[in-house]
Amino acid sequence: MDEYNRFVDWEKMDVTVQNQDPKELTCTEFQELKQLARQGYWAKNHSLRAKVYHKLINNIPCRTVTPDANVYRDIVVKIIGKRNSGSLPLPEFVDNSLVPTYCLNAEGIGAVRKIILCIANQFPDISFCPALPSVTALLLHYSKDEAECFEKVCRILACNDPSKRLIDQTFLAFESSCMTFGDLVNKYCQAAHKLMVAVSEDVLEVYSDWQRWLFGELPMVYIARVFDVFLVEGYKVLYRVALALLKFFHKVRAGQPMESDSIQQDIRSFVRDIAKSVSPERLLEKAFAIRLFSRKEIQLLQMANEKALQQKGITVKQKSYCFSMFCVVFLRQNVHLAVHAENFKSEIVSVKEMRDIWSWIPERFALCQPLLLFTTLEHGCSLSRFYSHSEGHEPTLLLIKTTAKEVCGAYLSTDWSERRRGGNKLSFFGTGECFVFRLQPEVERYEWVIIKHPELAMTVSEPENRATQASSTLSSNSVPSDPSDRLSPFLSARHFNLPSKTASMFMAGSSECIIIGGGDGQALYLDADLNHGRTSHCNTFNNQPLCSESFQISVLEVWGFRD
Repeated sequence: MDEYNRFVDWEKMDVTVQNQDPKELTCTEFQELKQLARQGYWAKNHSLRAKVYHKLINNIPCRTVTPDANVYRDIVVKIIGKRNSGSLPLPEFVDNSLVPTYCLNAEGIGAVRKIILCIANQFPDISFCPALPSVTALLLHYSKDEAECFEKVCRILACNDPSKRLIDQTFLAFESSCMTFGDLVNKYCQAAHKLMVAVSEDVLEVYSDWQRWLFGELPMVYIARVFDVFLVEGYKVLYRVALALLKFFHKVRAGQPMESDSIQQDIRSFVRDIAKSVSPERLLEKAFAIRLFSRKEIQLLQMANEKALQQKGITVKQKSYCFSMFCVVFLRQNVHLAVHAENFKSEIVSVKEMRDIWSWIPERFALCQPLLLFTTLEHGCSLSRFYSHSEGHEPTLLLIKTTAKEVCGAYLSTDWSERRRGGNKLSFFGTGECFVFRLQPEVERYEWVIIKHPELAMTVSEPENRATQASSTLSSNSVPSDPSDRLSPFLSARHFNLPSKTASMFMAGSSECIIIGGGDGQALYLDADLNHGRTSHCNTFNNQPLCSESFQISVLEVWGFRD
């Protein structure tokens, strides 16, 4: 233990990590390493963890010229001089992040600042990296000296494997990861997301804290276990653990009054004190129980969010418009700001209800304003007019109010002009980002499940004979014989120049009808005159139907998204 003892205050450390059960690590196969990391094989042995970190980080593919320990020894005196290391100012790109002590002694805390300043000297392209202080402090625990820690952090920053994303180093990458996390919460933590929407005016501001939960608030014994797996499996692990933290927060705090005026502060406090309610093993168990998208699917979603930010011109942090860690000119433009009360008028939903819908849509489109494209009150009950006003817009929002005062609708990810690709046949198109929802009499969002549960493709009863062909198309086209050939149902294939077979099927339209189907066994069918509609409800799920099985339409509106 002596060679890794220099910077550690052992009086503050958990005694269980002081070299219990001396072990060696001989395996090199990824799957075995992955299993051992998740099980915490080296978590109880400080020296073994240091050796494993050294091995894993040395195997990271890096740029040809990556600063090493010798570079640190050459530059540290020139950069630091005789200044007191404990009071050294950190570079702007860490965004005022505090240096976690992680049971480091005074020398260790000062060494973290020295290392970060030397990294800033060697990596002038880093513009935003709030996780760096935490990563450096953690790795210093498992380094013989400052130079070795410097080299380890540099190798992580200099990783040049496009499939192995590690630490965000630009504001664009950081903000797009926050949007991606928001999308994942919306998908996998719907109960927690509903709470966030209820108590926060800006849910993305809450979700923009997600990296701080891990690299800042999480106690050392927890972040070390997370980092064990992170070095083996990569960035996706961070999303998993942050989702698990949010799930536990909702479970523990549900129904209790907020401890502060800010949900952000409450979550931070919960994560800091997580040992009171959740063990590290239980946290990781929860994280890996989430059936998350594949790494490739998450990468595509991240690309889509980055593209949306670039189109908005949001690539750097604007100092003059910032508070805390986040940029006022961006974020989600605040859910309340994204739907301006003075400019919004609907005969179906209130401003508050539209804001609720806005909290469900993908983050990259929540940057936009709602734009009314079609309403039966103004344009009449004509399906051809419905198409003519809706085509050319992607995505769109369909709202329906029935004569029985029921209100339901659908978020539709794909341009209605795609219906023409099937010729005169009624064929499904769209992506799994589509969903249907009900606002009256009760609020409910129905997740699209045909791809998750392909057996439901045959259980949804489409109304009458005109839908028979659509049902056949759904069952034959939306469930590929080999699931490995399919990318995420949440992404539009043509947005990424992917083969058409990777597209999902959700919506269909012809001159005779519109069909939107699949949400938790729900399917919506509209007649050509836009006066009548029907729904089908699969009893596989314990949920309420979208609306009456047969209904008359009072008002129908289609909304687009305006920059």
